[in-house]
Amino acid sequence: MSSKRLSLVVGLAAAMTASGASAQSINLTGVYKCIQMCRGGLAAYVTQNGTELNLLTEAGVPSRAWPDWYSPANRIWVDAFNQSAVYSPDGMLIQFDNGTIWQRDLPPPPPVPRRR
Repeated sequence: MSSKRLSLVVGLAAAMTASGASAQSINLTGVYKCIQMCRGGLAAYVTQNGTELNLLTEAGVPSRAWPDWYSPANRIWVDAFNQSAVYSPDGMLIQFDNGTIWQRDLPPPPPVPRRR
């Protein structure tokens, strides 16, 4: 293989790896509250490790997810549900194709210290 061709192959492989690694721009790890089309009353959990995600729905159903092949920068594919979901740029909302919406459940702010 010529050095020109080898450089092209190495460059192409590096570009593909970089785009896959940077595909998901936000960490979705957290506790979410279902606010629309809910199937249960529990909290939903997302745990992200790199580009792979583990989900536990508001109904207690676990699933795995990863960046959607067609739109990896703002969508995930949820394997067990055979559907995708779009997430907001700040990671505060996840909207599934079936209409279910999860909102990040942030803890209340710490109390203001009292002066004595």
